[in-house]
Amino acid sequence: SVGLVEGSADLAGSRTAAAMHVAEVLGITAEEVHPSVGDTDSIGYTAISAGSSAVYKTGWASFEAARDLQRQLAARAALIWDVPVEEVDIADGVFSHRSDPELRLTLKELAARQNTTGGPLLGRAGGAWGGESPGFAVHIVDVEVDPETGKTDIIRYTALQDPGTAVHPQYVEGQIQGGAVQGIGWALNEEYFTDEKGGMLNSSLLDYRMPIAKDLPMIDTQIVEVPNPDHPTGVRGVGEVSIIPPVPAIANAINQALGIRMSETPMSPCAVLEAIWENGS
Repeated sequence: SVGLVEGSADLAGSRTAAAMHVAEVLGITAEEVHPSVGDTDSIGYTAISAGSSAVYKTGWASFEAARDLQRQLAARAALIWDVPVEEVDIADGVFSHRSDPELRLTLKELAARQNTTGGPLLGRAGGAWGGESPGFAVHIVDVEVDPETGKTDIIRYTALQDPGTAVHPQYVEGQIQGGAVQGIGWALNEEYFTDEKGGMLNSSLLDYRMPIAKDLPMIDTQIVEVPNPDHPTGVRGVGEVSIIPPVPAIANAINQALGIRMSETPMSPCAVLEAIWENGS
């Protein structure tokens, strides 16, 4: 197995995604990579897990660290066989001599000979990679609006998104769904009320109205993978992309339902009723 120590706080499966980057390079299963999140004393400074950047940046660093380890392993194989390292090929986790098929070592076999060929192997990488590359999303929503109460119900919601390479599709789907729900909350419910000194009056989850399961249908997702050419594994940012479309999508749906244009959030029942009255509907 391979140990992976990285510095990003594990949000939404970023630790698993980092391990999958390592596994892809080394030709082993993700289960054979054991990731852990260290502190700055052991791993050095790592930027915060925010801005849809954790998998993009930590995945990149993990990929490069695995490449570094792979180069060291190739050098150990060359040492064992007494051949130039340029003659060592690597495929599917197996190191072989380019012209002698009898010379083959798996990663596990090489790891077992660390101590007799120079000691423990440690791949390292780091970088200051800026920008997560543009994310693209399309959201489609069906709503029912009660003209007597102003209440808007989400009947069906579909989110399509290009996450680049979906390293772990289930985690990507969860990120898209979670972002869509957050955006729906901004669109319909969530609102700050403050006193004259700026103190928040509705700071509890009882008073700050967020969507819960009964408010929502299943968020249908469609992942459209277009690998990012500026990332070694094709990753793009995922998390925040799906938060933005719900507000305009729901506003457009209300417009189609009632013929009124909502221009402020939240589009709460009171706000919708006021818009209906102002419009004379």
